[in-house]
Amino acid sequence: MTQQYALATLGGGCFWCLEAVFDDLQGIIRVESGYAGGHVANPTYEEICGKKTGHAEVVRLTYDPSVINFSQILDVFFTIHDPTTLNRQGYDVGPQYRSAIFYHDPEQKAVAEQTIAGLNASGQWSDPIVTEVTPINNYYEAEDYHQEYFAHNPFQPYCMAVVSPKVQKFRKEFSKQRKS
Repeated sequence: MTQQYALATLGGGCFWCLEAVFDDLQGIIRVESGYAGGHVANPTYEEICGKKTGHAEVVRLTYDPSVINFSQILDVFFTIHDPTTLNRQGYDVGPQYRSAIFYHDPEQKAVAEQTIAGLNASGQWSDPIVTEVTPINNYYEAEDYHQEYFAHNPFQPYCMAVVSPKVQKFRKEFSKQRKS
């Protein structure tokens, strides 16, 4: 029997934060940092930071739907970033840091829209969610030095100040869903 995996592509600020969290989530087979949603082919990190390519920093998740579903992935996603700030996460400002769900099929689109509607109705956030929900039309893997950045650089100041608190929040709130 062949194992069927699925893809999810999410932008929620710096990809180092998302990658570090999703690496530790049961059912996630692979996490890759990259760029999506822009209009320039094969962009570099420097071009993305120049804010003219239209890309967001994203993670592409390969996951096992028999272990975790897209809705559960979005539960983690909406817990570890602020989906109410347009083009920013904390001190990271620019369109490359926008909150985005790049869906791979109509079911992912429906789940994303239902999740956002539910969160907006719940009052969990005092401001409306601005997460964009758009089809994945391109994806480019980020440079090698961005892959597993937090794992290789846990004491880098940005990682200590920004990534580590998000990882700790995830570990506390999703302790039962962590890889062992």
